[in-house]
Amino acid sequence: MKKLNLKVYVFLVVLLFISMTSCKKDNISLENNLPEIPVTVSNQFGLFTAPTVSTSLSGGGKIIIELEIPASSGRTIKEISKVAIGTAYGALTTPSNVFVSTPIAGNGTKVVFNSTLAEYTAFTKLTLPTSSQAGTTSAAAMLGRNYYFSITLDNGQIIVPQYVRVYVDK
Repeated sequence: MKKLNLKVYVFLVVLLFISMTSCKKDNISLENNLPEIPVTVSNQFGLFTAPTVSTSLSGGGKIIIELEIPASSGRTIKEISKVAIGTAYGALTTPSNVFVSTPIAGNGTKVVFNSTLAEYTAFTKLTLPTSSQAGTTSAAAMLGRNYYFSITLDNGQIIVPQYVRVYVDK
C-alpha cells in the first residue's frame, strides 16, 4: 500500500511540474506601459489618480488642458489627432466616445486643448456637479468622464498619454 501511495505522489508531482512549465506566458509584467516620450499636463491642478485640471462654474466653465513633451526628447508635437471622453482608454477606439476628431495643431513641444463644461454636458448627457458639490473634496466635484488623447509627433509616432480628469470648483 505504501508503494502505491509513493507512486501516486511522484506522479502528481511530475504532473504538476509539467503543467507549470508547459504554458509560457509572454510579457508578464507589473510595469505600466508608459509612452517612450513622457507627456505632462503643464497646467495640472492636482493628481487625483491621474493629472487633473480645474475649471469653475462661476468662471464660465472653460476646460483648458495643456499637454507637453520634454524639449530634450528631440521631437515636437504635430497635433492632437483625437480626443475622447470616457471611462477607459478604449474610448479612443469607440466612435461614440470620440469627442474631437479634427486635428488640433501643436506648437513645438506643447499643444493646448480647449473646451467648456457646456460642450462636455452636451456630448456626454451627464449632469455637472452642483454648486454644493463643486469645490469640495467629494468625488462628485470631478467630472464623471475623463479626457483621453491621441497625440501625433513630428515623426509620425503616436502617443497615448495618461488620461486627464477635470475638477469643478465653484
